[in-house]
Amino acid sequence: MNKKRRILNIVNFIRGYDSEPQPKGETYRTVLEQIKLIDKYNFKATFLIQYDALTFPEYQKLMPSLDSSRYETGVWFEIHKPLAEDCGIKWRGEREWDGRVQYGFPMGYSREERAAMVNRLFEKFRDVMGFYPRVFGSWFFDSFTVRYITEKYGLDALCNCKEQYGTDGYTLWGGYYGQAYYPSKTNVFIPAQSKEEQLNVPLFRMLGSDQVYQYDCGMNEDGSARASQSVITLEPVYKKAGGGLPQWVDWYLKENYNGECLSFCYAQAGQENSFGWSAMKDGLNYQFKEFARLEKENKIEIETLGESGKWFKNTFASTPASAITAHSAFDDPNKDSAWYCSKNYRVNLYGAGGRFRIRDLHIFDDSIEDPFENNICRENYAVYETLPVADGFLFSGNHIISGIYFADKDTGSELLYDKMEFEDCGKGRCKVSFADSAGGAVIFSLNENGITVSRNKDFIMENRIGRVSEYLPAVFSVSDNELALCYKGKNYCVKLSAGKFLSEKKIVSEHGVIGIKFLLKR
Repeated sequence: MNKKRRILNIVNFIRGYDSEPQPKGETYRTVLEQIKLIDKYNFKATFLIQYDALTFPEYQKLMPSLDSSRYETGVWFEIHKPLAEDCGIKWRGEREWDGRVQYGFPMGYSREERAAMVNRLFEKFRDVMGFYPRVFGSWFFDSFTVRYITEKYGLDALCNCKEQYGTDGYTLWGGYYGQAYYPSKTNVFIPAQSKEEQLNVPLFRMLGSDQVYQYDCGMNEDGSARASQSVITLEPVYKKAGGGLPQWVDWYLKENYNGECLSFCYAQAGQENSFGWSAMKDGLNYQFKEFARLEKENKIEIETLGESGKWFKNTFASTPASAITAHSAFDDPNKDSAWYCSKNYRVNLYGAGGRFRIRDLHIFDDSIEDPFENNICRENYAVYETLPVADGFLFSGNHIISGIYFADKDTGSELLYDKMEFEDCGKGRCKVSFADSAGGAVIFSLNENGITVSRNKDFIMENRIGRVSEYLPAVFSVSDNELALCYKGKNYCVKLSAGKFLSEKKIVSEHGVIGIKFLLKR
């Protein structure tokens, strides 16, 4: 087995109430069926339970009875009427649980109210389980809440939602794309860049996103982004593309656990009980059979979220660079995707039908204040984001698929490719090559501080923008070796160690090399 760990967490979370109630007893039956399936294969698993479910007698009896050598129980934090009212907070939602941001998540409440609800949740958990929880999850949480929990109670691991635009009424965009990182104390959506700013509990991104299609699913034919994205993840309730489709599951497990990860391969499987057993049983049964096969072949390690968190803390002093690659899409062998993330930036290199581009490039600045640090969200929608340079989803439009494209300097012809290759160069560095049939290649050398692009002949990189929108950074200035940008009050720049800016959108190589670093102007 490759020395790099291939980790799978099975994380199911338990709601008492939901916006779409199941038949009486169905949500509890779903948990029992999940446990039965986990026991069938003798897997380890994590259950994250909401406050409302902790008040139900059936869960008060069930959860402490689970075998603690295989089962871990932590908390899932969504706000609902029982939790708010038990803390003396007026409930403003329309139902017992109202998933809109201003009602169902901590950003919709004052810091004092957030702290009160955390304390109530953790004390209730201890009353039921006999100890305080060590793992904490929510689709969407703020930095104050996480700092408060880690300082008062301590945690082994956090988990939150995947990258998504507009789905479920909130956006997490431009962040660490998968696996795990140490968050910034100032803004937990962003990796810490210094020891002083680092919150020493790893945050795992949930759901096992399709590394080819999830990023820009919902793109219209003219290139423009839809108001919200659909979901293509390991969740078993998604049957057209995702965890309920065996063909997709086979593809995802093969590509996600291919070892091209730099630090470790990771995925989270599981589903919340509120979907009901009938919606997830076929997908979970198929997935678990495959998990058992891969575990037997020593191709994955199944452990609890808390075990993964403790291993991460014992292994990495700061956020390690990571990679996620796919050398095909589940329905198309002629697509390639390589995600590289470090504590300083993320980039996606993407190829389809012989064309390739930098599809996404975002810079991390851990001084960006959490938008709800001292503010209360009074809207149904909220956004966490980072600093954009290229964005193939949000910058596309007017029949232009945005991204950074490559052309030969002399002929102006777009560079094409036949296959993508990945090489782990050690110490958080890698090379991703887009090779053509003539024996040439464009080679991306990636490290945690920047990118070097090389070719045997000079070339031009062009950042194509399809539409002007609020998500575009402002250009302050451009010189031969520096492009100065500003996005929502934050200044940053793209600095060249090799190559030359021809304009704010074009760079020409120098002796076949373009060297790029990213600087923050604080």
